[in-house]
Amino acid sequence: MKMLDFLFQRSMPRWIIFFIDIAICLFSLMLAYLVRFNFSIPKEEIDAFPIIFGVVLGIRAISFFLSKTYQGIVKYTSSKDAQRIFVVISIGSILFVLVNSISYYFINQKFLIPFSIIIIDYMATAFLMISLRVMSKALYLELTNPHKEKRSVIIFGAGESGIITKRTLDRDAGTKYNVIGFIDDDYKKQGKKLEGTTIYNIARLNNLLKENDVSNLIISVQDLSPSKKKQIVDICLNHNTKVLNVPPVSNWINGELSFRQIKKIQIEELLERETIQLDKENIKQQLSDKIILVTGAAGSIGSEIVRQVLRFDPKKIILVDQSESPLYEMEMELFDKYEKESYEIVMGDIRNKERMENLFKTFQPQIVFHAAAYKHVPMMENNPSESIFTNVSGTKNLADLSSQFNVEKFVMISTDKAVNPTNVMGASKRIAEIYTQSLSKKSNTKFITTRFGNVLGSNGSVIPRFRQQIENGGPITITHPDITRFFMTIPEACQLVLEAGAMGKGGEIFIFDMGESVKIIDLAKKMIKLSGLTLDTDISIIYTGLRPGEKLYEELLADHENTMPTHHKQIMIAKVKEYDFENISASISQLIELFSKQNNQSIVKKMKELVPEFKSNNSIYEQLD
Repeated sequence: MKMLDFLFQRSMPRWIIFFIDIAICLFSLMLAYLVRFNFSIPKEEIDAFPIIFGVVLGIRAISFFLSKTYQGIVKYTSSKDAQRIFVVISIGSILFVLVNSISYYFINQKFLIPFSIIIIDYMATAFLMISLRVMSKALYLELTNPHKEKRSVIIFGAGESGIITKRTLDRDAGTKYNVIGFIDDDYKKQGKKLEGTTIYNIARLNNLLKENDVSNLIISVQDLSPSKKKQIVDICLNHNTKVLNVPPVSNWINGELSFRQIKKIQIEELLERETIQLDKENIKQQLSDKIILVTGAAGSIGSEIVRQVLRFDPKKIILVDQSESPLYEMEMELFDKYEKESYEIVMGDIRNKERMENLFKTFQPQIVFHAAAYKHVPMMENNPSESIFTNVSGTKNLADLSSQFNVEKFVMISTDKAVNPTNVMGASKRIAEIYTQSLSKKSNTKFITTRFGNVLGSNGSVIPRFRQQIENGGPITITHPDITRFFMTIPEACQLVLEAGAMGKGGEIFIFDMGESVKIIDLAKKMIKLSGLTLDTDISIIYTGLRPGEKLYEELLADHENTMPTHHKQIMIAKVKEYDFENISASISQLIELFSKQNNQSIVKKMKELVPEFKSNNSIYEQLD
């Protein structure tokens, strides 16, 4: 190992490499003569050696010195180093031709160096100088990282991104990976070799993982469908193979992929669905050159609505939130991307009607997206007064002002927990739905409700919590082994909100196709595997019991509701019970008045009167049913 350190140490004197290169040139020139004269060099040619060798080696030495070819670190030789050597050798050989021309036309009408010698010397010198460096690099990599100690890797995708991924692994000496194969769906590529590595059909993946100790599979394909990605990951997890992802080309540093950018696949990517097809023209017609108000604009849903609305060129977008730091972060994000005139940041509480009224007077919004709400079930179960103050009274304030100031459309973000609510939070959102729907009948404003389940990565959702618990070494806490939830990505949910808002005529509750319900225990197990850990060995799962108001299964429609299809296959209209505005408005006002008394029992009792299907679960309020 000491000899290895000496041969390949970073501080090896550059003059040693310089003289090795000159020795290669000497050997190449001698080889050229031997080959040219069939290993029997005539005496007159040998007599000319001192001048010829002096000229050739002198030009080579000067060109090497000026181009600094000897300064490259041999063990890290790259294609750029090889390219530079090739150019320098080419220039030197062109100079030999120039010397020949001078000798012939201006000295003695003889060529100093036979042209055949120049050609053979050129090829031999370039080949040997580049090959020696490549061989030295390969020797260094093999000695410092023996092939048998390398981790086996499979790359999914034998296209350009796959090739770049393999070259990135080969280039990075610290990775200690050996690519044993490519996987590709293109039958024309299957069975062929790419840079010496075989391309296999995806049907062979299971056997490849079974027959080889594959540590990682790297997905290099950028537009892989969610179903295909899930299929690949499931196969890999069954063989304890980690799955990595190559980031989009736009994220590469200076257009070049770095090994550090290849990251572990995230659970959110496995819950994604096919890309949503939006009616962008209709959405643009609704939002372009309009003044848009977004409440809860610093939250996970509100902030994404802001980002997506801005793509449709609104006249101005008003961001309202009471949370100072997240709103400031949102302002900094917009500051880097948009003109200051295109947005307005407003600190404000939707429960403060005077503050909201001033906002409506000042900016005259034409469309409102209402995403501000308290949404955590256990928190609201313990604080019913805050639930009605924000989710009911706050929504009523905005709805009334929207009607008063002739807002064109009011789009409210609701939740699947409003269906047959078993908790205070869900019931408060259902009451807000009822109020805006009934108000829609007597207002010029079109009130539209969108209802969907959990969104991936939202503040306080289960996935960030599980991720943090895994990073802390566990245990992962789950309320019940049978609990299930629907999941949707934040961008997907917000895209559907914009689509539903554009198609809404007023009074509808739009529900979104949430896909298949996911068992939370299965989600946790998959996250553990994706982290490279083993359940009950590296980390455990414990059950804590259902929290107050929590359901085992979420619903999107109440028992007596049904749906009507729309032009968008992922959006349906719920047929729900209709309410008389005057009656419901009076009852909701009575509910809001109970806030000042701060009596939880009275508040929840009134909520149950307003929403008869509200049946508490695992809660102290069950006695009120």
